[in-house]
Amino acid sequence: MSTVTAVLLLVALLAALVAAGVLLRARTGADGGRRSLERRFGPEYDRTLEQHGGDRESAHRDLRERVERYGRLRPLPLEAAVREHYAGRWATLQERFVDAPGQALADADELLTRIAATRGFPEPERREEQLAALSVHHPHQVGGLRALRHAARTQAASTEEMRTALLGARALFEELTAAASPVAGRPASGRHRAPHLLKPKGSGA
Repeated sequence: MSTVTAVLLLVALLAALVAAGVLLRARTGADGGRRSLERRFGPEYDRTLEQHGGDRESAHRDLRERVERYGRLRPLPLEAAVREHYAGRWATLQERFVDAPGQALADADELLTRIAATRGFPEPERREEQLAALSVHHPHQVGGLRALRHAARTQAASTEEMRTALLGARALFEELTAAASPVAGRPASGRHRAPHLLKPKGSGA
């Protein structure tokens, strides 16, 4: 084998190794991005993927844009007196649920959007933006607010469905009014859960 042939073979081998490395990094990067987004957004990842018809690239672009836009937002703290005020309002709407479940859901929606705005998230009139920002910082709880709004809009929703929606939204309420907010992307601790609340009259519970 001549020296020229050996050099050409060596160059071809190096080129093949470089190409394989680039391809491997591209695949690893794409997969790593998916896993990172899945870990960060949890159930919100699946919801976004479904919203985009299973188009993973579009879903990833959507989620990354949210992180880029709202990831640096630092929620403002709530004073103890303000937290107590909001807790009182939530307790009141829960009590009213028995007699007026639809109104209780509407009140809960208004209260949650107001608390979020107080914490520094987009204002209530920019609901979709507020949801997007909340999905970055509270991805495991924002689904509760979505379900609450869906139940409030669905005239055929049963009392039990509305009760479940209100209890689900309570997780977001607890996170927004917590003395110290959790790390973004971390599931809620489930503290102060009260599944016995909001039972309609005559339920026997």
